[in-house]
Amino acid sequence: MAMAYGEWLREQRIKAGMTQQELADAAMMTRSHIAHIEAGRRWPSEDDARRLDAALNTGDVLTSFLPTGKGAQVADHFETALQLEQQATVIREFALSYVPGLLQTKDYARAVLSAGYPPLSTETRDRAVVTRLERALVLEDPVTPVVWAVLDEAVLRRPIGGPRVMAEQLLHLADLVESGRIRVHVLPFGVGTHSLLASMVSLMWFEDQPPVAYVEGLYTGKVHDSPAMVERFQNTYDLALTDALPLKESLTLLRATAKDFGHDH
Repeated sequence: MAMAYGEWLREQRIKAGMTQQELADAAMMTRSHIAHIEAGRRWPSEDDARRLDAALNTGDVLTSFLPTGKGAQVADHFETALQLEQQATVIREFALSYVPGLLQTKDYARAVLSAGYPPLSTETRDRAVVTRLERALVLEDPVTPVVWAVLDEAVLRRPIGGPRVMAEQLLHLADLVESGRIRVHVLPFGVGTHSLLASMVSLMWFEDQPPVAYVEGLYTGKVHDSPAMVERFQNTYDLALTDALPLKESLTLLRATAKDFGHDH
């Protein structure tokens, strides 16, 4: 969906005889944001889409056909967060129970999505797995978004999907860390209580709009854009990060735990 949208935008820009920078200037956006949209890695906001329509004289086409996440197989409360995630330049995740969706493997995602109530049909679950894996396409860009994940140790220890699935999932995280694409810090059980123990949170920053925070619970989720609330979430995240293991120690724990699960299989 985002790829087709981006390709059409590129065609219209070329027809108009504009470079990415010229279109960015006309639409009051950044060139890199235009490049990401054309490559299908980002979606424009509604305001961006309106400015792109005006700059390219395309009526309201880019606004009317703006990908909103509604075609994706996700919970209603996550639709806005999904769109924002695809636009973010920096994402900082905290996970209390599951590996963040952006970083899940296929089999791990299938196990997670099989555990809900009411149960999903096989077809609906498989579409949801595809949507979840498509979110990870943003990681194909070697630089943006910058992704940090703070994981409660419970995320590593609970055998979601069984030992083989967990070993594969933890090795996937370890490989992303070793490649330098993401950072992972584990909050060990020994810390005891910590500032993020109440729920998961995702913090997102953008090139041309204020940062937001997304918090999710059972069957609910909310995007917070109040500057005071977002700052409070950011500070809470930073506080928890001070209790987490350093990157190298976290990587060692990921691989050791994956090896333990491998031995159980």
